[in-house]
Amino acid sequence: MTKEVLDEREFELINIIGANLAATQRDLSRHMDLSLGQTNMLLRRLIAKGYIRITQLNKRKVQYLLTPKGFSEKMQKSIKYTLKTINSIGLIKERIKEVLIRLYEEGEREFIVVGKSDFALLIEIVLKEITATDYKIKYLDSPPAEPGGGTLLICRENVDLSVFTSAQRSIDLIHELAKDHAIINDFEQDGELDAVSP
Repeated sequence: MTKEVLDEREFELINIIGANLAATQRDLSRHMDLSLGQTNMLLRRLIAKGYIRITQLNKRKVQYLLTPKGFSEKMQKSIKYTLKTINSIGLIKERIKEVLIRLYEEGEREFIVVGKSDFALLIEIVLKEITATDYKIKYLDSPPAEPGGGTLLICRENVDLSVFTSAQRSIDLIHELAKDHAIINDFEQDGELDAVSP
């Protein structure tokens, strides 16, 4: 017996129903940016497959509920997505570690992290993991107005570094990650999960 595979729109509808984000077919179609006819077709398909059921609340109102099969599918995809995300974070962290070890071995001890985000926080985590103790780290939303000491670690997109000459070393970590084929392959490996999050 082969397992039924849900397409992206079917899984999106299961997520919306599972999260109780819509009460009517019109609400569902708005959430999904689909016509009422397309939404109705998806609902009928998922009912036929046994992922959702309809409960009549009154003459004019129905409620869409996930069946145990629908709930199980939602949970399996969510777990798979979470594991994929954790794996991707591990790959990103390893690439950052390679860059920071190289810089640290070259004597760099001052880091200016441009871009305040979870991605930027990985830098401090990695520095602690490699048991670096004598470093300084500063977080900025944008590059400093004047070049100074330390290495700029760029952790956000669209940072204009043209104002700097070779006076200050800078490494665009997003660009560095884009060169890493293992990370790119991990993101492209499972296309059904890239477009749909739990």
